[in-house]
Amino acid sequence: MGMPGKWFDEMHVGQVFDHPIRRTVTETDNVLFSTMTHNPAQLHLDEEYMKGTDYGTRIVNSCFTLGLMVGISVNETTLGTAIANLGWDEVRFPAPLFIGDTVNVTTEVIELRESKSRPGAGIVTFVHKAFNQHGECVASCKRSGLQHKRPQA
Repeated sequence: MGMPGKWFDEMHVGQVFDHPIRRTVTETDNVLFSTMTHNPAQLHLDEEYMKGTDYGTRIVNSCFTLGLMVGISVNETTLGTAIANLGWDEVRFPAPLFIGDTVNVTTEVIELRESKSRPGAGIVTFVHKAFNQHGECVASCKRSGLQHKRPQA
């Protein structure tokens, strides 16, 4: 049975995915995520406080932004083919994400290597980037994962 994600041996360095899912971030997304993770920062929850800041309004919780960016990437990259997420590196938020912004994501494969401990798997390193509706990069990260190779017939 085929999987939507890519097997390790179907990927190549330089491969770019322009993910078709776009997502408009809502106030509920931001408030629910912030409260579920016990983050009481005024940046995310207090509109009146934020009116007096450089942003003038609440900014979306960056951990939500990171999770959304990676989540949007899953269908075309790792859905059904991943063994484990190994880590995130170089996580950056170069511009704020605001309630009402629409996010789109790209992913590039930047490194592939065979697993030394699992012959049926390899390690893939992705660079994910999230953009708002104005084309501004609002988040990026490197993500490494352990990925299944295509099963032998």
